[in-house]
Amino acid sequence: MIDLTEFSKNYIFWTSVAAWIIAQSIKVVLGFFREKRFNFKWFVGTGGMPSSHAAGVSALATSVGVTYGFDSAIFAVTLIFTLIVLFDAQGVRQSAGKQAEILNKMLDDIYWKKKLDNEELKELIGHTSLEVIAGAFLGIMVSLLLYR
Repeated sequence: MIDLTEFSKNYIFWTSVAAWIIAQSIKVVLGFFREKRFNFKWFVGTGGMPSSHAAGVSALATSVGVTYGFDSAIFAVTLIFTLIVLFDAQGVRQSAGKQAEILNKMLDDIYWKKKLDNEELKELIGHTSLEVIAGAFLGIMVSLLLYR
C-alpha cells in the first residue's frame, strides 16, 4: 500500500509538478495580457511560452541529478527521457501543428465553396525552440530553488 504521507515528501515529484504549474500559470498570465481576457484552456492546453513539458522534465532530471548524483544511472535514464521529450515538444509536435494549420486553411477554402463542413484541427500543439529553452530553464531553476 502507498504511504501518502511519505509520498507527499517526494521532492523529485513535487518539483516537477511545481515547474509544470508555474509554466502553465505563466501562459495564462501572458494570454490574459495579450488578449485582455481569461481562457481556462491556456492552463490545461498545449503549446505556448514557456513549454510546460520542457519545464516538468527538466525539473525532473535536475532533481534526480541533485538527489542521486549527476553520475548515477537513474540520472542518465532521466536525462535521456528529458532529451526525448524536449525533442518531441520542439520538433515533432511543432511540425504536426504546422500541418494542422495548412489543413485548416484547406478546409476553410473547401467550406466556403460549400463542399465540406469546417472542423478545424488543433494547431498549437508544438513549441518553438525558444519556448522549449525557456521551459527547460524554468524547470531547472524551480528544481534548484526548491532543493532541500
